[in-house]
Amino acid sequence: MQPSAAPDTVDLAHTHARPLHWLATATATAAVVALAGALAPRAAEAGPATTAAPAPAAPGPAVAPDATTADYPLECGGADHRVARSASGDLDGDGKPETVAVVHCEAGSGTPPAGLYVLTPGRGAQAPARVVATLVDPGERRSVTGLAVRDGAVRATLLGYSSVDVPSCCPDEKEQVTWEWTGGAFVRTAGAEARGV
Repeated sequence: MQPSAAPDTVDLAHTHARPLHWLATATATAAVVALAGALAPRAAEAGPATTAAPAPAAPGPAVAPDATTADYPLECGGADHRVARSASGDLDGDGKPETVAVVHCEAGSGTPPAGLYVLTPGRGAQAPARVVATLVDPGERRSVTGLAVRDGAVRATLLGYSSVDVPSCCPDEKEQVTWEWTGGAFVRTAGAEARGV
């Protein structure tokens, strides 16, 4: 490194603060603050200060009712019931999904009859889902398979029995069924029915 040509005893002008230097610095600082204040929008001109309410959160998509929380009108003789399957979708066109659940009593053997229920959210944030319609009553001795909700309609396959002599393990009838919300009620239409399934 090459040594500086200036002698060590020379004092540089900017290393000693004089009163005029401090006055010039204070004046420049005051001018910058004043200019910033003049350019900033004035709250007083806009009227009295108010606290703005936070913008409401954008609503998320509606959540379908949880089928496991509902109280089903199903008599199981002291046994538990089981939600075998469920499907969700907007059935009545209100923009909020309903849930359709296949529920049956826990049985040791055979194919227990099932109920098919339509659920809506409970009243209140933590309330259980509510049963608002029964599409298949367990008293009909049907099993429900192939459940789906498409285009606002409930579609299912019903398995049943041609007589009381048919063992419960082996349903011998099969029917494709659709329910649609029409005129304030679920209207059932049947498709093909087959025997010997």
